[in-house]
Amino acid sequence: MEAVLINRSRIEPRVAILKPISAAIAIGTGGPFGAEGPIIQTGGAVGSLVGQVFHTTAAERKVLLACGAAAGMSATFNTPIAGVILAIELLLFEFKSRSFIPLVIASTLATAVHMQFLGAGPMFTVTSMDFGIPRALPFYLILGVICGLAAVGFSRLLYWTEDQFEKLPVDELWWPAIGALGLGIIGYFVPRVLGVGYDTISDILNANLALKLLIIVMIAKAIALVISLGSGTSGGLLAPMFMSSAALGGAFAIGTNHLFSGANLSPGAFALVAMGAVFGAASRATFSFIIFAFEITRDYNSVLPLMLVSVIADGIAMILMPSASIMTEKLARRGLRIHQDYEADVLHQVVVAETMDCDVPTLPASMRVGELAARIAKHDPVVSRHQGMVIVDAEGRLAGIITRADVLRALDQDPLGEMTVLEGGSRKLVVTYPDESLHEASAKMLRNNIGRLPVVERSDPRKVVGYLGRPGIMVARLRRLEEEHVREPGWMKGVSRR
Repeated sequence: MEAVLINRSRIEPRVAILKPISAAIAIGTGGPFGAEGPIIQTGGAVGSLVGQVFHTTAAERKVLLACGAAAGMSATFNTPIAGVILAIELLLFEFKSRSFIPLVIASTLATAVHMQFLGAGPMFTVTSMDFGIPRALPFYLILGVICGLAAVGFSRLLYWTEDQFEKLPVDELWWPAIGALGLGIIGYFVPRVLGVGYDTISDILNANLALKLLIIVMIAKAIALVISLGSGTSGGLLAPMFMSSAALGGAFAIGTNHLFSGANLSPGAFALVAMGAVFGAASRATFSFIIFAFEITRDYNSVLPLMLVSVIADGIAMILMPSASIMTEKLARRGLRIHQDYEADVLHQVVVAETMDCDVPTLPASMRVGELAARIAKHDPVVSRHQGMVIVDAEGRLAGIITRADVLRALDQDPLGEMTVLEGGSRKLVVTYPDESLHEASAKMLRNNIGRLPVVERSDPRKVVGYLGRPGIMVARLRRLEEEHVREPGWMKGVSRR
């Protein structure tokens, strides 16, 4: 994320080499991490390096970085759709054809490689689950609230642990060793917290663990993870959070069955739903993990409870952690603000004809600069409305444009103001058209460092039909703000008056 936001999607080559090595050492020696995070980062680094080797724009390099990350996730979990969506939600911050097409290609090819070496089946083989729709809906609502609170609690605990390590009076190179000591103590009493834990996740999804063990795994895995990550050890969040949250869902179902004898909730079903909901809410990539949890089991019956629980958990997380997620808190602490809402740019939707000024301030090409300066000084309404004025020839056709800054420069050269406005203005014109979008028009302004554009007919580029300045651009933004915040009277108001 940091590379995309502030480093023009450039990642150093050593990351592609050292990240998988450090992760392999950490996980191979018992670290409670998943391999997916380092693989995603390594894939992103490789994509960035490809973009640095060839001549690319920063936008193209960002797409290559995202393709590498999506391919890494797809190849790890055999989840091609979730890999694409995750890259869009957490890396690209856009949804465009230029990025979507290569993302899908990269994810598809990576999944094909996974299928060739590891098989085509889902990552976790689970028995048939009864998701209890609609009977269990009230319990899923409660689970959604619990998952949202768990996501917030875990995020805050992780960064609180990092803060405590930063307060230690020792060099930071010793922090991973201290974290490893804490992990070793926890692992001695609860060996299941060591390593990636895919086997334990399978046991939870197949309801093979008792309530007491589920609670122990949920708490111990979470603590082991925050201690290890907080100490700066390299590893991924995804698999360990899956284990802890799946244990949470399973424990909730078993506990509810004890309290309500007629509930008959499936621990495996609730474990699967919680597994997607907690990380989705913590990372603000809810859609990705709805699809992800479905893809790793291929059980279509899971979709409805996954959607319900995940969005409730996401809503709770947004209320309690409005400014950042577990993925962006560190960046927020460095002063980087991540906007993760997706909406169409209003400038793409509005054309110039809707906001241009049809009453064009025009000047004859023969007018003297001195006369124009005098009219400006007298606040003549024709020339005072805009910073720039369109110059037309004797036939009323576009000849040039002159701004107030041009007038001042002309008076410096000719204090008497005998120069014509056409001589003092600019004849190299940048124009826009009534059917052109405001996005295209504003891009012309930015590229040419100007603040206004004559609007002309496409069929006759010298026939002026309007004038577009910066206020015309802002009108579109104002409309969007009004749509968002101005409440309009509804039918009920009229009924009550009668």
